[in-house]
Amino acid sequence: MRVAIVGATGAVGHELMQVLEQSQKRGSLKIDELQLYASPRSAGKTLPFGGQELTVQVTPEGPIDADIVLASAGGSVSKALAHQWASNGAIVIDNSSAFRYDVDVPLVVPEVNGPDALKHQGIIANPNCTTAIAVVAVAPIHRKYGVKRMIVSTYQATSGAGQKGMDELLAETHKVLHGQPAGNQEFAHPIPFNVIPHIDVFQDNGYTKEEMKVAWETHKIIGDESIKVSCTAVRIPTLRTHSEAITLELENPATPQEIRELLSTAPGVEVRDNPADKLYPMPLTASGKYDVEVGRIRQSLVFDGGIDLFVAGDQLLKGAALNAVQIAEYLQQQGAIREKAQV
Repeated sequence: MRVAIVGATGAVGHELMQVLEQSQKRGSLKIDELQLYASPRSAGKTLPFGGQELTVQVTPEGPIDADIVLASAGGSVSKALAHQWASNGAIVIDNSSAFRYDVDVPLVVPEVNGPDALKHQGIIANPNCTTAIAVVAVAPIHRKYGVKRMIVSTYQATSGAGQKGMDELLAETHKVLHGQPAGNQEFAHPIPFNVIPHIDVFQDNGYTKEEMKVAWETHKIIGDESIKVSCTAVRIPTLRTHSEAITLELENPATPQEIRELLSTAPGVEVRDNPADKLYPMPLTASGKYDVEVGRIRQSLVFDGGIDLFVAGDQLLKGAALNAVQIAEYLQQQGAIREKAQV
C-alpha cells in the first residue's frame, strides 16, 4: 500500500500525516510507503512519520507511483495535474474544490455515502469542510424523517483559510493587544475581535460561493436535490473547528428526544447535549476530535415538528484530512485499492 501526500507541508498536509499515523497504528490503513510532495520552495524539507524522517519532493507533473494520492495543494494545482497523477492507476482523493461538481467524480463522506467512492474514475472529491461537518449530523435525520428545508448559519475558524489564516489571527491579535491597529491580508477585514459575514466570492444571487457550496454539496452527498438549503457563512476569530447552527423542516415530525436517540448511534457523531450541565458543542471541546459534536437539540419554533441543533467539527480533521483518510480506509476495506491500481 503506497500512499502519497501532495501539499504535505501545508496545514491540511500536516494533519494528513498525523491521521495516517493513527490509522496505521489502529490497523485501519496499512501503509508500506509514504511519499511527500510540495512546491519547489518546500522540497528538501524532512517531516517525521512512523519514527522516520521523510524528505519532501517536488510535486510531479506526471504520474505518481502510488496506490492512493491524498491531494491538498489547492484547486488550480489539482485541476492541472490530478488526472496526470492518476494516469498510472493511482486513486486521487482531492481536498480542493476542483472536481466536487463534476458529474463523474464522487463527492464522499464515508459515513453518509461511502459506496459512491467505488464509482470513481481515478479521482474522488473531498467535500467543503462546512458541508462535511453538517451532513454527518443531517444525513441520518434525513434518512429517517426526511429533510424539506435546511437553514444553516456557520461560525468558521480561521483554519478554513489555511495556515496563513491562522497566522494572521495570531499576529493581528497580538498587535491589537499591544495597542496597534490590526491589518488584514487573508480576510476581507481585520479578524481580531470581529466576525466577518464574507467567505469566498459573492455570487449573482447575493450568496457567497462558500454558502452555495453547502447547498450544492449537500444535494450531491445526500443524493436529494429537493432539499431546500440556505446558508450564511461567517468567519470568526478562532483557530480551528467550524460550528454551525442548523434548522431543519422535516417531512415527518420528530421530537428532540427522538433525534438524540437517532444521533447517539450515528457514525461520526458525538451527542453533547445537556444544557443544564452547560454541555453543548464548542470549538474548545471539538478541536482535535474525530467525531462531530451535536447538541442544543430542540423543537423548532418556526417549523412544526422541525428541529434546531448546533454542531461543531474540527475543520482540519473531519472537514479535511480525516475525511480523506477515511475514504482511503473505506476503499481498502472494500478491496478496491489494489484492484484499481493494477488495471
